[in-house]
Amino acid sequence: MSRLYTENLSVGYGERRIVKQLSADIPDQQITTIIGANGCGKSTLLKAMTRIIAHQEGTILLDGKQIIKEDTKALARKMAILPQSPESASGLTVGELVSYGRFPYQKGFGRLTSRDHDVIDWAMEVTGTLEFKQRPVDALSGGQRQRVWIAMALAQETEIIFLDEPTTYLDLAHQLEVLELLQKLNQEQGRTIVMVLHDLNQAARFADHIIAMKDGEIVRAGSCESVITPDVLREVFHIDAAIGKDPRTGKPMCLTYNLVKDESTVLHAVPEERIPVSAGA
Repeated sequence: MSRLYTENLSVGYGERRIVKQLSADIPDQQITTIIGANGCGKSTLLKAMTRIIAHQEGTILLDGKQIIKEDTKALARKMAILPQSPESASGLTVGELVSYGRFPYQKGFGRLTSRDHDVIDWAMEVTGTLEFKQRPVDALSGGQRQRVWIAMALAQETEIIFLDEPTTYLDLAHQLEVLELLQKLNQEQGRTIVMVLHDLNQAARFADHIIAMKDGEIVRAGSCESVITPDVLREVFHIDAAIGKDPRTGKPMCLTYNLVKDESTVLHAVPEERIPVSAGA
């Protein structure tokens, strides 16, 4: 049994249900990506699992306990979240922003201890942001700022990190920079990473486990090979996709796709020996 999972979870706003009777396991010490069309409930699921928003039905359990009953600071020592659009850090230096990650451990007047300072410096060193410690967050590039927000999440010293579209608004190089950092944290420190991604090939390349959602429900969850398939992508995104193999990683790769207009017209997976060597390079 996974440490974190949901059972028959329903989440909504008013009378409208966004997530419907959803049961999902988050594998420990692996990278899980959640994919699906806009409005399918990906971000809503993330917010519910981190208790940012309330759920109406079902349960969310972490280490056998319902998160709704957990003390806020205790829960913040177990999981961290980087939202899709982090709040403005205007006027803060990098060091000041990262120090906010120590909030769950502060007592009394909230003064930082020597232990807190050590963790803050470690988080910035791991994310390659220590050299920016005294610089204003606003003066950094998009990729640098994203690494600083990740450093703040790391400063919480949680074993589980949630990220909602961490590559949004970043160019290709900065997207790869952020995803490789998350992969490194998973592989070297055993962090459980859960993130929403729009790019299917990035999801397949970096994930150990993928959850494909449609209309608030799970269409399929499992390995990249079992989820990134023409049938699943047809159902989830309403596209007719040709799936091959990434020549660098061996992971499944969406080579091309069309919108589904005629159900009688279907592209099939491209045989490996016919995939151009340059694909995905």
